[in-house]
Amino acid sequence: MIDHMNLPVTNVHDARGFYDAVLATLGVAMVAEDGDAVGYGAQQDWSFGLVPAAGTIEPLHVGFSAASVAEVDAFHAAALAAGGTCNGAPGDRPQYGAGYYAAYILDPDGHNIEAVIRR
Repeated sequence: MIDHMNLPVTNVHDARGFYDAVLATLGVAMVAEDGDAVGYGAQQDWSFGLVPAAGTIEPLHVGFSAASVAEVDAFHAAALAAGGTCNGAPGDRPQYGAGYYAAYILDPDGHNIEAVIRR
């Protein structure tokens, strides 16, 4: 349904360091730069971007698809090592459906990011 999205951040350079480390665990890399913005994707297409915030940031929630439980676990560990804050350790979340396994992190700007596999 959604082709791509951009996340406002206070400092794109700092956020890029965080997201480079975190998204690599999901097989996602930076694929493009456009002025002050950077875009990430699993191939050459910009699916997720970081853009400079125009003012106060309202925290958003973004869920990233993982290919395995191991990827969710690696996402969580990498995010903590890169300066994120745990907002939900890796584990089953039956309240969201059978086989829903996820981990949640608050990024340095307070956005709630998630890695999830529905197995």
